[in-house]
Amino acid sequence: MPISRARAVALVAGVASLVSAALAGCASDGLTSGEPGSEGNADVVLPPTSGTFDYQLGESYAIDGGIDVVARDSTATPEPGAYSICYVNGFQTQPGEAEAWLGERGELLLRDASGEPVIDPDWPDEYILDPSTSRQRDGILAEIEPVITGCAEAGFDAVEVDNLDTYTRFGGIDEAGALQLARAYVDAAHASGLAIGQKNSAELADRGRDELGFDFAVTEECSAYGECGTYSTAYGEHVLQIEYLDNLPAAGAEAVISTDAVCGDPDRAPLTIIRDRDLVGVDADGYFYQQC
Repeated sequence: MPISRARAVALVAGVASLVSAALAGCASDGLTSGEPGSEGNADVVLPPTSGTFDYQLGESYAIDGGIDVVARDSTATPEPGAYSICYVNGFQTQPGEAEAWLGERGELLLRDASGEPVIDPDWPDEYILDPSTSRQRDGILAEIEPVITGCAEAGFDAVEVDNLDTYTRFGGIDEAGALQLARAYVDAAHASGLAIGQKNSAELADRGRDELGFDFAVTEECSAYGECGTYSTAYGEHVLQIEYLDNLPAAGAEAVISTDAVCGDPDRAPLTIIRDRDLVGVDADGYFYQQC
């Protein structure tokens, strides 16, 4: 069963090198407003830029007064009447699925020098996928595309695909292959009538929109790491921002850690919230929610 998803995003030095001409040539037309898309994405609608937003990957729950935009796991149910975003782990395995990947899908996992599958040290029940070859990408897509299709069938409006940055965190993953897989996810989402958000990876913001075809961004801790302006430059107001209570930027000369530093950030997204890192339910110990 999927666990709550929240991970710190480290700044990646430098600008990523260009992917192959084939990848650059397949970029889609970007969407520029919250209205339905045009041309090839006529049925894609971007998330609102106002209203109540929440990030509920740990547990789904109602909010007093209703909710306008919410992200939930692919195994959860969309919120009736809200713009619902479906979380999909597209570059690592889901918790609880290790046995299947190690068995019949073992060739799709990244291996270390000794041939052992690589595990994310921050999420020890997740293995790293390796999209370096076309055969591996096809195999990964065969597993993940039905999840994306299932999001559409369940009634979600959009999808966010996590761990786009694995190629920067683990050696041995081909960058061009990783971005080609990302583009395949974009195509799969659009084919199902879903918008798709770039999840984190600020260094890819411009290319994510212009080359890969992402429609909006979902960013964790961009205020804490000084990355919010990078996302807004690429996606305008179509950025959903989550900050975590245990890693807030300092406010003022005395460096007092407070939510005011997030809400007062001139680069923050119109829809910005502060949550507990475990994204627990509203009645659980440690729950925290504040929208700027």
